[in-house]
Amino acid sequence: MTSFTRIKFPTGFWKGLRQLGISPHEVVRKAGLPLTIINEPVVNATQYFLIWQAYSDLIDDTAKGIIKLATGFETVHYPPTVLAAYHARDYRDALTRMARYKQMCPPENLLITEEDEHCTIELKWLYTEQPGPPMLIGITLAFLLELGRRGTGQPLTARSVEFSHSMGDVKLLEDYFGCHIQIGGNCNKLTLYRSDLDSPFVTYNEELLEILAPVLDQSLDEQQRSNPITEMVKWVLKRSLTGGRPDIQTVADELGMGNRTLQRRLTDEGTSFKHLLTQVRHERARKYLADPSLDISEVAFLIGYEDQNSFYRAFRLWEDDTPSNWRTEHLGKTQ
Repeated sequence: MTSFTRIKFPTGFWKGLRQLGISPHEVVRKAGLPLTIINEPVVNATQYFLIWQAYSDLIDDTAKGIIKLATGFETVHYPPTVLAAYHARDYRDALTRMARYKQMCPPENLLITEEDEHCTIELKWLYTEQPGPPMLIGITLAFLLELGRRGTGQPLTARSVEFSHSMGDVKLLEDYFGCHIQIGGNCNKLTLYRSDLDSPFVTYNEELLEILAPVLDQSLDEQQRSNPITEMVKWVLKRSLTGGRPDIQTVADELGMGNRTLQRRLTDEGTSFKHLLTQVRHERARKYLADPSLDISEVAFLIGYEDQNSFYRAFRLWEDDTPSNWRTEHLGKTQ
């Protein structure tokens, strides 16, 4: 298991469960995991999701579980990464810090986009093929709004919320978010009113931030340096290929770093973005061609080629053969 798949589960989570009358032992048993996880909170992505699914299974309704934990979790139990957001200067600063420090506890990844009068925060997953449990998705987005409410001391509402999966009592969630909830969308995202981002935080604590921020920034930098950037980039590329060609800026944004920083780190590891893109396309092409249910045109689309001829030319360079011949030969050997 590579280092970036190791997730530090916040100890405050277990304290929060006790506040809600839920036994951490019951959650861990329901997840089928050893009880030692409560005291040794470093888990992998699969275990992380299992814990959240177990909490969901112990609650009557997903929507109830989302609101219960988001509103009932006391600020004294916030981990340092969240405290840095809670004591930020304003809502925009808080969200920026949340997105930055979320990188220290993958697989969650927050992408913030400000456009016109709106601010959209999309939740994506890094380093795992598994989709996140609906409960975790809902709580993550609900807490971003809860953070704004607690920080500003104002009853802020969202402009819209989109979930890809069922979330239980939608009416309950609409009452909480104060907006329409779309279920069955293509992504999971919270859209805020951009004007709210300028709202100052009554919880702003400059002295505390001067202590917390340098330590968190140093930890994040050390973590990023220790992780092989090559594998991280390849992971993002595999998720982003379909129907288009992801550029280095898109990948850098998803990894939470600047374009130049990403280029420099790839150079340090003896590779380049262009080389990794080609490598990932080649690897995925072989994988998809091994699936006889996929047409050649579908394979081309899935690895980011808009036209089949471009795919044929690239594949000839990789394998010195056509996709059709390679597939026939490969499938013949495996049958």
